Amino acid sequence: MLFYGPPGTGKTSTILALAKSLFGPALYRSRILELNASDERGITIVREKIKDFARAQLSQPSGIDSEYRSKYPCPPFKIIILDEADSMTQDAQSALRRTMEQYSRITRFCLVCNYVTRIIEPLASRCSKFRFKALDGVAAADRLEEIARAESLRLEDGVIDKLIKCSEGDLRRAITYMQSAARLVGAKGASGGGKKDGDDDAEMVDADSSEVITVRMVEEIAGVVPESILDRLVQAMQPKKIGSAYEAIAAVVTDIVADGWSATQLLSQVCFSSLFFYFLWKREQRLRAY
Repeated sequence: MLFYGPPGTGKTSTILALAKSLFGPALYRSRILELNASDERGITIVREKIKDFARAQLSQPSGIDSEYRSKYPCPPFKIIILDEADSMTQDAQSALRRTMEQYSRITRFCLVCNYVTRIIEPLASRCSKFRFKALDGVAAADRLEEIARAESLRLEDGVIDKLIKCSEGDLRRAITYMQSAARLVGAKGASGGGKKDGDDDAEMVDADSSEVITVRMVEEIAGVVPESILDRLVQAMQPKKIGSAYEAIAAVVTDIVADGWSATQLLSQVCFSSLFFYFLWKREQRLRAY
């Protein structure tokens, strides 16, 4: 199988969940080989580690009874999971093709990547392709709300929507932003109820802290430029009936530089907003034409 799509959409989680549901805890270690191809992507790894695991005969450990098999199917093959397979070299991918063919009877492969175009065609043609798209906003919101309830986090209205917007469909990034905000809230309330965790010097987050995670916190963590600054910049760029708009624009830009906002992020948000309003305008023009 070949799983491809944007990061944070559940590709690796899907194949790991599938593997655990097939083999269960007793057979998982002996039947599953998971490799991060960005770290181990040379042809040597394919010729040695992957090939040795692929050609090893299946073993049946003790303790596997009929009750266990009724719960887990335990098919007669192993699974090799290659995460970030698009980082593998061309030679390594070519060597992997032969290994996949030679040991297909007892070994299956799952390639996980972000860019399917970086997988050579002979390798991709031997796989069933599954495209993962960005998560639906409703599903991502439900998952984030579930995590917030489990961690006893207090969220301001609009925080979930802002997390989804800032992460751009990447659920992993959205969870990371919420975790960072929770640690920031815990750091503010640490003087009242912080806890020491064994050998760690840092104070642990108090999940029951009265502090609330706000939209502004999420924007700061994600590096998003506030809407108020964008509005000031757009207002300053409006044509003036008398005189030039340069002084107003220069004043806003000076404030943006002084505050340390990212120019790349600023331009990205301005361009996105411009395209959004352009499409709204085009839609309105079509409706008027009808």
